Amino acid sequence: MRSIFEATDYRDYIFAYYEARKAEMPLYSYRMLGNKLGLDASQLFRILQKEQHLPHRCVPAAKELLELQGRAAEYFDLLIAAARSRQKAKKEELLDKAFALRDVQRRQITAEEIKFLSHWWIAAVRAFLEVSDGIVNPTLIAQSLIPPISEAQVLEAINVLKKLNMVKKMASERLQLSEAHLSVSGPAKAQAIRQFQKQVIELSARALDEIDVDQRDISTLTMAMDHECLQDIKELSREFRRQIQKRVEESESADRIVQMNIAIFPLAQGESKNES
Repeated sequence: MRSIFEATDYRDYIFAYYEARKAEMPLYSYRMLGNKLGLDASQLFRILQKEQHLPHRCVPAAKELLELQGRAAEYFDLLIAAARSRQKAKKEELLDKAFALRDVQRRQITAEEIKFLSHWWIAAVRAFLEVSDGIVNPTLIAQSLIPPISEAQVLEAINVLKKLNMVKKMASERLQLSEAHLSVSGPAKAQAIRQFQKQVIELSARALDEIDVDQRDISTLTMAMDHECLQDIKELSREFRRQIQKRVEESESADRIVQMNIAIFPLAQGESKNES
């Protein structure tokens, strides 16, 4: 079954759920689905035909049935509100809010693309090509990165990017970038990500001494909290990263390269509090 974030009308997603259940169990019916939502079969049919809307009292049951939580549940609520709105401007505003909750488009890294994470400067060179509008100047790139790298490393990075189809040469001899955001899965890829993260964390430590304070923003917090609070903070962190990515997507004329690291980790082992 497709993701809720691919839907533009909440009723389409409910119908997709019905079709998925029907494929698994041929005897599954509108009556069975309606019972789960607190509706009779005829009313459910009219809703799925977009002749009516899901009653407010049924929304919690629908989200539970569809296993929607967090952003997904909020997205579902916004789709309902947009569908109910009779004002075009308001409908568009609500849909914009919903679409803002979608993840930035990502592509899965193949086994070969793990090479992309072998050195921090490969990703930096790729970002620099966006700033330079695809113009390849190895000397300028090598001297501009912080810390500087060699021209040979710049050429190696470009070669890796070409092999991985992360850039392609245009008729003008400039390089055009492919999709910007990458995601990984599997033990080998996870290990590659950890190695890359170690490198950029080391860069952040160097930045404390080598970058002027007005050019960086490094802050820390040491806190005591419970398990539930930690889980909430991790989710807030993930949502913050998504919003950062979306804001970067809106940047029309990049003129600098910035590395951002977010780290949340324990400083002491948690202990269960037993009643005496």
